[in-house]
Amino acid sequence: MAGFRDREKKHFPLTSTSSVVALFRDQLEGPNEPNLAFLSITLGCVENALTLNRAAPAAEDSALLQPIFPVVDLNMIETLYRKFETLVKGSVDLTKYPCKYSNRDLVKKISDVIWASLSRSFKDKAHLQSLYSLLTGNKLDCFGVAFGVVAAAQMLGCNDIHLALSEDHAWVVFGEDGTDTAEVTWHGKGNEDKRGQSIALSVAEKSWLYLNGHPVICDRAMEVAALVSAANPSINVTMDSIEMGALQQELLWLLYDKDHLSRYPMALGNLGDLEEISPTPGRPPPMAIFNEAISSAVKHYDKHHVYPYTYMGGYLYRKRRYKEAIKCWAEAANVIRKFNYTREDEEIYKEFLEIANELIPNIVKSVSVQTLDRSQMNILYNPEVYADILRFFDGICEWEEGSSTPVLHVGWAQNLTFSLNKFDPRTRAKIDVGRDEDDSDSDDEDDDDEKSENDENDNENNSRFKDESDSKVESECKFVKTQDVSDPLQAVVEELKKENLQLSPPRSHVVGQHVTARGRKGQRRRSSNAAKDGSSNTGWGEPGKRLNGDEHVKSQQKIKSTIEELACKVGQQESGQDTVPNPNITALAQQCSLNILNKEYLLGAGEPFSSSSASISSTVSSDEAFSSTPIPMAHYAGSDSKLDVDEFLSSKSNGTAFIGLTMDSMLKAESPADMMLTIKRSDDATCSLPVPSSSPSPTSELLAAFDPVQIEFRSEKMKGLKKIFKSTKLNASAIKLQLTAQSQVHVKDSRFLEFCEPMGSARKRPRREII
Repeated sequence: MAGFRDREKKHFPLTSTSSVVALFRDQLEGPNEPNLAFLSITLGCVENALTLNRAAPAAEDSALLQPIFPVVDLNMIETLYRKFETLVKGSVDLTKYPCKYSNRDLVKKISDVIWASLSRSFKDKAHLQSLYSLLTGNKLDCFGVAFGVVAAAQMLGCNDIHLALSEDHAWVVFGEDGTDTAEVTWHGKGNEDKRGQSIALSVAEKSWLYLNGHPVICDRAMEVAALVSAANPSINVTMDSIEMGALQQELLWLLYDKDHLSRYPMALGNLGDLEEISPTPGRPPPMAIFNEAISSAVKHYDKHHVYPYTYMGGYLYRKRRYKEAIKCWAEAANVIRKFNYTREDEEIYKEFLEIANELIPNIVKSVSVQTLDRSQMNILYNPEVYADILRFFDGICEWEEGSSTPVLHVGWAQNLTFSLNKFDPRTRAKIDVGRDEDDSDSDDEDDDDEKSENDENDNENNSRFKDESDSKVESECKFVKTQDVSDPLQAVVEELKKENLQLSPPRSHVVGQHVTARGRKGQRRRSSNAAKDGSSNTGWGEPGKRLNGDEHVKSQQKIKSTIEELACKVGQQESGQDTVPNPNITALAQQCSLNILNKEYLLGAGEPFSSSSASISSTVSSDEAFSSTPIPMAHYAGSDSKLDVDEFLSSKSNGTAFIGLTMDSMLKAESPADMMLTIKRSDDATCSLPVPSSSPSPTSELLAAFDPVQIEFRSEKMKGLKKIFKSTKLNASAIKLQLTAQSQVHVKDSRFLEFCEPMGSARKRPRREII
């Protein structure tokens, strides 16, 4: 690619944010493709001046940083550009690679040039993503190396080499159709030997680091967007540069307007975060930008990107929209379940670790103490929130399944138990987690047993009815069947009468006839054959009569004892059933607690009670309230003052329970009239007492407003905890044992083990801290 032209030079010196934005706009709108090396050096120079070379005020100094913008001269940018050009063109001989399109050897050679220029003694830190850092300090991070390789390839005229980005890694694609891939940088430590290799084996591992073959494949404009999105406005851990943040925000809006971010969810997420800090008038709100990032991930990358959901979840958490935040995190876990966890997935592991062990527990803890905030208290009674937390952990558990490294430890289980225990037990009961396979099998067995038992009973009944030949017994059976089944005692009596009928000697006896009576299920009884006795030949004489009379007496005694026994059993059974009692019996029982039974009624005359007296609603509290305040008799004029002993002892009053009277008031009363007036005052006071409200509690109304929520677990660990999650009291020990079990973690094929070494991530995703 040609060097500096007049159109680039006319923008210098750069003295403001607008001048930098104008330079980038000219590069994007010009006839030639953007010069990646030139833009990286320029943006890196501005970032270095606004962040690294800027002294932060002391802790005791309350003065804010004064807004500044460095003056960027053309000479400095041109000098660094020529240095990079010399490095690349002096190290790569293109005559050795005569092919029209780039091959793997050429890509490996370019990456070796960038790699050899790096210092071996630097530590990973911020602001190392631009070529300015390489040319001034021989330092680059993971993304910086990959971007440097693409910029060097552009400088050499290899325009088929482009940047490929996951959410925490970068590599390149090349070839005629852009399907060949090659590692050009490291991720963690000890990956130097992977440069030049294809990522196919790593994709086969289903690692999140490579997004299962769904990375962002960049063109030149999207590579500019990647450069801008990777910029870091932080001065230190607690302070950001306002000027650098504003510059990054305006550059992202420039790329957004030119539709270069529509396929880049991470850049949209960064733009949403910047809009939350400093909204731009006339621009979409942060939520709209986050939704666009999610839509892009779903549409272009088959929902394989996690960060769009965590961006939105963090924003909603900071806005105290906890229900929606938990739902976003559940969706993020639903994405991560598509991958297998490896130690290279350190960054996303930290993200989920923070959500599970800090953010969700903080939400339920803060909501549980905010009893006055009804909108926040609704969360602990909302089954949808409870289901979203379970879906979140279900995704984490499935992420662990099939992985070579476990994800969950006892800390995850403890925080899950803590969070779930904050929900109302009635809320947990509204979760439909489906039925276990063991339960369905046992139910089928019970149904089969019940069916076979019913078949046996039917067979027994059929054989029993076939054996009934006596006409009298059949008529008695029909009579019993026509009786009211609501009276079990009557049915028992009729059954025994029928049995007694069979035991009694028939008036017209037929020799050799067998009489069979119905008894309990599956049982038959036969009477003695009279033909075997001598009396069968001589008729029913005196001995026979005496014998039959004894049997009759015994039968009557047996009937009485059986009736008493069965009546007692029937009464016990009926008392255990939820049946509505006879209203007359209920009224009689209530009156017995209020009135004195009339003795004349017991002798067969008069009313059952001596009088119908005061209501049951009078309470002891009302007695004490009015008995201690004597009122002079002179206060009651008229008929009340004329009460005498006869009225007090009359049949109208002497049967009344002395409601409203205590022992002290009775002793203080000077006459029966005083006692009657105390009763009247008690009755009046009872009517004025407030009646307890029968309306449901607020929590009951809250629970009634929510419908049951259905959730389907996909991980084996969560499937084993179905019943526990719905129980009134959670079994913390069972949850810990189940979630920390290593049975679902399997070692991969041996050919993948060389790529699963414990490694850290050199490049940290720049994201806002959740406060």
